[in-house]
Amino acid sequence: MKIYRDCIKRVLGFSIALVAIICLSPLLLVVTIWLHFANKGAGAFFLQERPGKDGKIFKIIKYKTMTDERDANGKLLPDAQRLTRVGRFVRSTSIDELPQLFNVLKGDMAIIGPRPLLVQYLPLYSPEQARRHEVRPGITGWAQCHGRNTLSWHDKFKLDVWYVDHCSFLTDVKVILTTIKKVIARDGIAQNGQATMETFNGNN
Repeated sequence: MKIYRDCIKRVLGFSIALVAIICLSPLLLVVTIWLHFANKGAGAFFLQERPGKDGKIFKIIKYKTMTDERDANGKLLPDAQRLTRVGRFVRSTSIDELPQLFNVLKGDMAIIGPRPLLVQYLPLYSPEQARRHEVRPGITGWAQCHGRNTLSWHDKFKLDVWYVDHCSFLTDVKVILTTIKKVIARDGIAQNGQATMETFNGNN
């Protein structure tokens, strides 16, 4: 298991990401142009610092699904108001995650692993929750197979740590197959009443 996690997994991930980028390049081009216009000048890509393996900071690449519209005081409008119709479709089909294939090529991420969360959450983790950073973060993961954004933070972290302890080729195959099923069903996109996952505060 350790050999797979530390060596084989990286080689497989790089190869899958490279082939996927080549095969999906027409789709990536169309979506990029589509979002460029839908986002009202806010651009098609979203770059943000996230903690990776061992907490090392990297810049994640995603498709931008929201505009940068602000209120009269210059404050960004709530997520639900900035999420465009195009952005909602791109997010519900998980197309917004595809640019992270480039993160996999760079070695910042893996195809499968705990999702990379916000840097501001780092000091809020318990020692057990922080174990999620013992492996590279992934485009999809064990938690995504068991509820995605509908999970509580407590359950999400518990599943992330379970994956760290049980990472194997068979587990990853199961994650990929389950992810495909959930993407087709558009299952677990967001929590009830919210456009995205609620903010983690260390207690929820």
